[in-house]
Amino acid sequence: MVRTEFISTGMYVPERVVTNHELEGMMDTSDEWIRQRSGIEERRWAAEDEGGSDMAKVATERALEAAGMGVDEIDCIIVATLSPDHFFPGTGVFLQRKLGVKDVPCLDIRNQCTGFIYGLEIADAFIKTGQYRRILLVGTEVHSSGIILSTEGRDTAVLFGDGAAAAILGPTDDADRGVLAVRTHADGRHAEKLWAPAPACISKPFISAEMIEAGLTRPHMEGRDVFKHAVTKMPAALKEVLEVAGYSIDDLDMVVPHQANMRIAQGVAKGLGLPDDKMYINIQRYGNTTAASIPIALHECVAEGGIQRGDLVGFTAFGSGFTWGGALVRW
Repeated sequence: MVRTEFISTGMYVPERVVTNHELEGMMDTSDEWIRQRSGIEERRWAAEDEGGSDMAKVATERALEAAGMGVDEIDCIIVATLSPDHFFPGTGVFLQRKLGVKDVPCLDIRNQCTGFIYGLEIADAFIKTGQYRRILLVGTEVHSSGIILSTEGRDTAVLFGDGAAAAILGPTDDADRGVLAVRTHADGRHAEKLWAPAPACISKPFISAEMIEAGLTRPHMEGRDVFKHAVTKMPAALKEVLEVAGYSIDDLDMVVPHQANMRIAQGVAKGLGLPDDKMYINIQRYGNTTAASIPIALHECVAEGGIQRGDLVGFTAFGSGFTWGGALVRW
């Protein structure tokens, strides 16, 4: 049976490092306050002319180099982002152009923090059916241009960072390797508990000075509800894919969760009964990079030797929508 394997990964984060101490000069906050509530110590911010497609290009080139592949071998591009370069068209076509790829399909998906898992589910189906053989799956985000750097916006401004990561996916006949299960879910009843109200095509005009002045373009979050659902849904999603594939928590070698908040990660680990050395966390360095967070963490974990060939690796995420999901991969 054909399975989907991770051929290679690559990542890119901007050069600019923004520490908690730097944010202290922009709003009423403190390094201690941010660390206690999120575990974040610093994050990266994109340069003024650096977009999501620019970062995705570098991450992709690094993944291709690691795989020993040429860009012409990519036959499908899937981009997960909530911060597109432009209102339309999608970031995928700009990435395609910058890579120099012609004619291949570009699919942009908007599933926020769960975007990489949703994208993996789509890519897995494409590869298993033989639709495509070399899929580029990218998570890329530029949050720094959309957050409100003020005391009013600090609850979300301190959390988010910029970055991108890419995975090259393809078919394998190796029975001991590949994607074993992916499951995704959503519950739109909670959509307004984590969202950006504007711009909005339901409004006329879809953007106005009044919307901006009212702070409607910044992320709005009901933190307690998000936390409560995340620490429940993320472990449940991972348990679901383990059951589908016929494994248990004890079989896991590593879990790479969405990097939303250190307290959420600790709650997920507790819910799963996982020791610290089986949960990879790098939020302290990058903050929440939304759709890019799992692939960035995955790339770093592999590079550091935390994931070896043959390991059973779990992914789990929760985010705006609400959306959530899990995946299980034999590395």
